[in-house]
Amino acid sequence: MDYNDILKNSPYSLAAPEKNTLLTERLVELTKHHYERCTPYRGMMDAYGWDPDAINNYYDIPFLPVSLFKQMDLCSVSKEAIIKTMMSSGTSGQAVSKIYCDRATANNQQKTLAKIVTDFTGASRMPMLVIDTPSVIKNRNMFSARGAGILGFSIFGSDKTYVLDDNMELNVELLESFLIKHQGQKIFLFGFTFMVWQHFYRELMRLAGEGRHFDLSGGVLIHGGGWKKLISEAVSPAEFKQRLEEVCGLHDIHDYYGMVEQTGCIYMECECGHLHTSIYSDVITRRPQDFSVCNMGEPGIIQVVSMIPESYPGHSLLTEDEGVILGEDDCPCGRKGKYFKVNGRLKNAEIRGCSDTYAVRF
Repeated sequence: MDYNDILKNSPYSLAAPEKNTLLTERLVELTKHHYERCTPYRGMMDAYGWDPDAINNYYDIPFLPVSLFKQMDLCSVSKEAIIKTMMSSGTSGQAVSKIYCDRATANNQQKTLAKIVTDFTGASRMPMLVIDTPSVIKNRNMFSARGAGILGFSIFGSDKTYVLDDNMELNVELLESFLIKHQGQKIFLFGFTFMVWQHFYRELMRLAGEGRHFDLSGGVLIHGGGWKKLISEAVSPAEFKQRLEEVCGLHDIHDYYGMVEQTGCIYMECECGHLHTSIYSDVITRRPQDFSVCNMGEPGIIQVVSMIPESYPGHSLLTEDEGVILGEDDCPCGRKGKYFKVNGRLKNAEIRGCSDTYAVRF
């Protein structure tokens, strides 16, 4: 199955029966692909007793714990074919995942991200404010999750401007000149959740107290990377949005759920506040006692599947997050597919979101 043919479909266009058929065919194909090309993966599938002819649904394909990428080098291509290595977030002393991408996988990650995000923002590139420092993307051959996120979303922006300096302080003059230059245009803002709050919102609040106000009512903000630190400060997603709108008029705000182990297949938050699966990926929730599939509305461990990974066996992963599937094909926003929410990290799981990791360090 050629992934480019799959990409011809709109990201939220298939109802459950058609999506199930497509996912099952592609994911069985990927499992066979990695079985043949990745020796450690083959050993794990043999130990599991995997039989490709016995798979009737992608729910039955064995999953790998996401933490395994911290412990093993899992790769299905030659070293010469690897064009970049992405690393997960991790505080000092923590092991990090290493994800190896060849050109085909890297290209499909970018194409998929573009299809998903433009469904929310439109296809036109917008002047872009990055709520981060440019130093985070210096090494383009070995990306951190934070750097990879910034570079991935940069394809939607023009005149990309980093508004934080190396001391993580807001460059107010730069922000002011950017807004004057692009007055009347739709602006795209991207940043990781805690950093948006800590270094952008709080500084805008301080400036507002001095009588300096910035109008971002025509902007769209996409943010992600974890809520652990903000929850500890009693900041809910609803309050996060409300406060930003109050201080700068920004109201078109979308959270997203994603991870470096499945770059490209992000789960965007719709206008109704729900995270959505696209046709290129899916979520399954499983009971921690026996890993059986949860019922709709029942909290469980989040499993994520993706049609993208060809250079490493990351197509079916069990995360360290708990969530609940709220519905399928009937979200009021009109997008088909499952929609869900993330309840948080599993107890004793490492802090690893981009924002949460940053918050621990600083």
